[in-house]
Amino acid sequence: MDIIVYGVCCIAGFLMMGWDKFQSMRGGWRISEKALLTMALFGGVGVFAGMYVFRHKTRKPKFYIGVPVLCLLGLYGFEWLF
Repeated sequence: MDIIVYGVCCIAGFLMMGWDKFQSMRGGWRISEKALLTMALFGGVGVFAGMYVFRHKTRKPKFYIGVPVLCLLGLYGFEWLF
């Protein structure tokens, strides 16, 4: 069950990065950086993959440093909880 929850969070994080990139290119409604970083805590692998697949937020230190750290913290937290 725990791997399913983490997988869903990773997919959601990946899709959030893609949606935010799409909206940034067309000038539409954006997802807040706070929401993206929070999702990195719960589905960090997906957010990390989304950063590089969509080439989104890769120049911001808050993301290229923060997302891997939050990803590791999230993985540790899931391991500890389950």
